[in-house]
Amino acid sequence: MDNVCHTLVGMAVARAGFRERTALATTTAAIAANLPDLDVLVFATDVPSVAFRRGITHGVPAQVLLPIACAGIMWQIGRRRERAGGIGTAPHFGWLLALSCIGILTHVFLDFLNTYGIRLLSPLSQRWFYGDAVFIVDVWLWLILGAGVVMARRSRPRFAAAALTAATLYVCGMLVSAAMARRIVHDAWVARTGVAPRAFMVGPVPLTPFRREIIIDAGDRYVEGSFRWMPTQVFFKDAPIPKNDAHPAVQAARQDPVIRGILVWSRFPAWDTRSVPAGVEVRLRDMRFRGIDRGGFSATTVVPH
Repeated sequence: MDNVCHTLVGMAVARAGFRERTALATTTAAIAANLPDLDVLVFATDVPSVAFRRGITHGVPAQVLLPIACAGIMWQIGRRRERAGGIGTAPHFGWLLALSCIGILTHVFLDFLNTYGIRLLSPLSQRWFYGDAVFIVDVWLWLILGAGVVMARRSRPRFAAAALTAATLYVCGMLVSAAMARRIVHDAWVARTGVAPRAFMVGPVPLTPFRREIIIDAGDRYVEGSFRWMPTQVFFKDAPIPKNDAHPAVQAARQDPVIRGILVWSRFPAWDTRSVPAGVEVRLRDMRFRGIDRGGFSATTVVPH
């Protein structure tokens, strides 16, 4: 999820009753809810960002170590401010640790919900997990959580608790919807072609929870489509998109370090080739983000003649 959503979750958790139990509750919860995104530091290196992100800082060891580190640092800060007379409520390490655990675990769970994916077991395993349930920027979660945070400002924790409950119910509904839609799309594809897809995605789209986009891996090509509820409808586009992964230049392009990095993350890789004076230009994109050329989601290299 985006960092606005992560921050709102952390603030809502803190305002649901933790502020009265320890100093720096809101600050700790908001920081912890964003802490796994320390991996954005990869942007300062030459490593393809998608090859590193949502990996080691989101994996099981980080889920254990980051809360302890966060709580320890915030407790020390709270103690110093307490000695200086800068705060009223004393810092409590146990509550700060609980907030840090909640913040980091909710971050990992919310990231799992998207089509981008998360390496939940990193560094023990680099397997990606996908929830395919909630769009990466969900305005409904913003509205629900934002309302709860604002209304709980004046020591009214029930509003923050209600917002967290509503957000949880919304996410659960989206997970159920995703599972049901996936089963319907699978059956529709089998009825159309007589064979099961190699892999497929029924992913969320912006704004509306009642529509989804479809990507089908049909072997040497991808088929896109759409799904919607009320009435239930599955639509597959007639024009497939070739993978082009058997092209000789593509095999050579796979050795490029940037290309290799993106392939670590890519779920539905598609290749474009064209002749240029220096050889064959090869471009790699992922079907999930085919229209996005920034942010490290695609790469181009030239394979010499």
